[in-house]
Amino acid sequence: MRIARLLAAACIALAAPWAAAQDFPSRPLRLVVPFPAGGATDVIARVAAERAARRLGQPMVVENRPGAGGTIGADSVAKAAPDGYTLLLTTPGVVAINPHLYAKMPYDAQKDLVPVALLVRVPNLLVVHPAVPAKDVRELIALLRANPGRHTFGSAGNGTTIHLAGELFKSMTNTFVVHIPYRGSAPAVTDLIAGSLTMMFDGLPSVLPHVRAGRLRALAVTSRERSAALPEVPSLHEAGLPGYEAASWGAVFAPAGVAPATVTRLARAFDEGMRDAEARERVAAQGFDAASMAPEAIAAMVRAEYAKWGAVVRRSGARLD
Repeated sequence: MRIARLLAAACIALAAPWAAAQDFPSRPLRLVVPFPAGGATDVIARVAAERAARRLGQPMVVENRPGAGGTIGADSVAKAAPDGYTLLLTTPGVVAINPHLYAKMPYDAQKDLVPVALLVRVPNLLVVHPAVPAKDVRELIALLRANPGRHTFGSAGNGTTIHLAGELFKSMTNTFVVHIPYRGSAPAVTDLIAGSLTMMFDGLPSVLPHVRAGRLRALAVTSRERSAALPEVPSLHEAGLPGYEAASWGAVFAPAGVAPATVTRLARAFDEGMRDAEARERVAAQGFDAASMAPEAIAAMVRAEYAKWGAVVRRSGARLD
């Protein structure tokens, strides 16, 4: 009799996570954005949360928890209960770059977080001041090689994705361009427009208005393919730097240990929500391309970017301790 009771208890324990996943979600969810409100990532989060919530049948609240390059918000999700109700919308900087920049991280991005859904991709854009005598990428490389150390590129700060995009460009072109870090990309763009900098890599949404107004010249996008927002601008890969890629993306992650059935349910809701025509239009207006990828493929992508950007960080010497 005692053995039968133990077997019954074991069956109930094994069945409990499956039953919980089948009932998921039964209350509101929380999507943490580890960056300030009002930014491009925050806009994407609100578009995605609204549409995923419709398909899940429960509200999804977007919560901004900025700080330490996204580490504070990501840590709060990594330490949350693995029940699928607390999620993270983040970028490659948080899960693939920060671990190389900080001597000590409060979480292991590849062990404590699991991917759920890829929402968007966004390339950086290589832009120069209109007075720079380089009309394409090959001419820019020739200019930089002929004048080592005499040209500059700005970034949003040491270790940011746009800084490392520049470092990758330098290493692949064997050029010496002086890095000028700023506190955010906006002041760097202002100085570039004023002619105080030679060039810059920045997120397409940030510099697209200046390109369209003629204040900056776009030479290439950093994704492998051209961007739908600027189809006339080639990628660096096709413009003279084969293999170059430094695109960003936005993806949803959950705490490790979430039931596979819950991950599948969440992934379907986000994927279907981002296929909505209005959602695609809204993210396109921000300079993003809606995207989709299975959780296993996202995990492989993160591992590859972790290794790639780790090498770039080591070569650049960037640290954020």
